[in-house]
Amino acid sequence: MGALVGLGVGVGLLLIWSAFALPRRPKVTHPTSSALARLLGRAGLSDVTPASVVALCAVLFAVALAVVQAVSQTLPVAFVFAAMAGYVPVAVLRQRAARRLRDFVEVWPEAVDNLASAVRAGLSLPDAVAALGTSGPEPLRHDFGQFALDYQVTGRFGECLDRLKDRLADPVGDRVIEGLRLAREVGGGDLGRLLRNLSGFLRDDARTRSELESRQAWTVNGARLAVAAPWIVLLLMSFQTTAIRRYASPGGALVLGIGFAVCVLAYTAMMRIGRLPVEKRILS
Repeated sequence: MGALVGLGVGVGLLLIWSAFALPRRPKVTHPTSSALARLLGRAGLSDVTPASVVALCAVLFAVALAVVQAVSQTLPVAFVFAAMAGYVPVAVLRQRAARRLRDFVEVWPEAVDNLASAVRAGLSLPDAVAALGTSGPEPLRHDFGQFALDYQVTGRFGECLDRLKDRLADPVGDRVIEGLRLAREVGGGDLGRLLRNLSGFLRDDARTRSELESRQAWTVNGARLAVAAPWIVLLLMSFQTTAIRRYASPGGALVLGIGFAVCVLAYTAMMRIGRLPVEKRILS
């Protein structure tokens, strides 16, 4: 019996010593190195690899090149439409990311109100955050549900918040999460008032941005139609071999290339001039 007690005491002392003496493994971070990976994160598709998106772009490029070449028998025209087809996945990701951020802007005030109500009702901060996975706004439930699972497994509030920030990839979410982290670390009784003030600010910001976007929409759509119209006409001309074959000559290819470059530059300039200010992510 004495040997068993001695063994237990020795094992306990060894575990205590190892907790303080052994070096801790540094936190491993996985920075997002490519713009495509960041775009996938903003679109909510972090599980998709950039290589798969590149492969899809290459497949669409090859298919469009073969189809348009078979119809028009004009390589420059086929190459232009193949480049447009190859860009389609990136354009879809951009639209998905923009729509996702708009959805987040609309529901964050409600989520912050839920947090304030939960804290006022006496829930601990981790439990209040995890509750958004079941009772929060629909666009945020999945990400906060993953936070709840992470916290149940690890019990480490800070690390779970870091993973939540990576999944959300949202500037407003960064502000909310960093406020929660600070409240958790320093404590204090002003968290409820801070959350209510943040909710009011987010509502005002969302209302102003919605008005600006509604006024801007008709201008942007008109510019997109103006850029797309010549290429729609060119695509219809591809079915007339005698007319489209003129672009197979060096002069025709040069005109086509200059037109394509001018359209890309004009569309990029239009989007940059007309875009609304985008909030930058903090501490990401």
